[in-house]
Amino acid sequence: MAEINVTPMVDVMLVLLIIFMVAAPMLSSGMKVELPQAKSAQPSDQQSPIVLTIGADKKVTLGPDEIPRSELVARIKAMMGAESRVVHVRGDRTASYGDIVAVLDDLALNGITRLSLIANKGTAEAAQP
Repeated sequence: MAEINVTPMVDVMLVLLIIFMVAAPMLSSGMKVELPQAKSAQPSDQQSPIVLTIGADKKVTLGPDEIPRSELVARIKAMMGAESRVVHVRGDRTASYGDIVAVLDDLALNGITRLSLIANKGTAEAAQP
């Protein structure tokens, strides 16, 4: 009576399983691509955005007006009204990352979640100090 020994096959399958478990997270990282340019592209939201600027000196401006952070959420909600508009957040390059995140967190905790971070068009080499 001949029986098939499956032990070597199970060993090979376990080794392959371990290899794929280790390799899968490495494969899921994004790849660099150059996105095409579209000259006729239109923004999907035709309403004017609310522009919030955070300076290197921690000063916050809403549009052209400088405002204290304590009034920020109330002023943005007043500008939005019942509409769901996008808030464009511009942070100075030398501003502390923590200051920008603190402002974003204040907005998100108060229900303002449609946020966009704004950056200038340029190369990564130009952004290095």
